[in-house]
Amino acid sequence: MDYRPKGVCSQQIHFDIVDNKVRNVSFKGGCNGNLQGISRLIDGMDVDEAISRIEGIRCGFKSTSCPDQLAQALKAARTVS
Repeated sequence: MDYRPKGVCSQQIHFDIVDNKVRNVSFKGGCNGNLQGISRLIDGMDVDEAISRIEGIRCGFKSTSCPDQLAQALKAARTVS
C-alpha cells in the first residue's frame, strides 16, 4: 500500500501487510537514517502492536511525525482489508 502522509517531511510511505504483519516499509523523503531504522524495527511486527508503539509520536513542535503517519497509514489499511 502507498500512503501520502500529512504534516511531515516524507512525501510517501509504502508498506505491505502479510498475515497481519507489517512488511517492506519504506519512506520517500524525510530523515533517511531514522526512517530506515523505524522500518527495520517494525518489519515483521503485528499491525496492532506497531500502531500501539508508534501512534502519537510527535516531531518537534508538529502535532504528528513520520512514525505517527505510518500508524495512521496502517490503521487506514486495516479498514480497507
